[in-house]
Amino acid sequence: MKTFLAGLGLALAVLLGAALPANAAPAPAWTVDKAASKVAFSSTFDGEKFTGSFRRWDAQIRFDPKNLAGSSAVVSIDTASAVTGDADRDSALPEAKWFSAKAFPKATFRTTGFKALGGNRYQAIGSLTLRGVSKPVTLPFTLVITGAEAKMNAQLSISRLAFGVGQDEWKATSVIPDPVTVMIAVSARRVP
Repeated sequence: MKTFLAGLGLALAVLLGAALPANAAPAPAWTVDKAASKVAFSSTFDGEKFTGSFRRWDAQIRFDPKNLAGSSAVVSIDTASAVTGDADRDSALPEAKWFSAKAFPKATFRTTGFKALGGNRYQAIGSLTLRGVSKPVTLPFTLVITGAEAKMNAQLSISRLAFGVGQDEWKATSVIPDPVTVMIAVSARRVP
């Protein structure tokens, strides 16, 4: 259960984040509607499925499908804000064996580029940093822009163990599997 949070952090991070190439004009900025957006994760504990989400996160997004070189995103997730609805699990997630939130209070996804896959499908390429470990991540997502409104959805499977989420007895995958599914839903408005 705790391990799924690593995946969630990754998914949030993957939402959007990166530095622009020196010659690219920046794409328009977007403001995220947090009330209509969610960074969530799912896994199983002893064969029983559970889901959770991060209550606190932030995203700086610049995106234009016609200017992918000028598009970027940085997503920062408060690792202590993970909730699953189970009091024991929720109190354990910020601890050293899982997110180690005191030592590593933020998980960050920073994009380095975007790729169009056709239609309303894209990939955000970047780096996810969680528990002090940085790994390359490619986040597939769909995006629908209607006027100044945008809706983005993404789902990704990530390895919690690659980021050290689940220490000591929790490294075993018999109770909590290694891959964690991260789901991201973002509603945003273009900044005028």
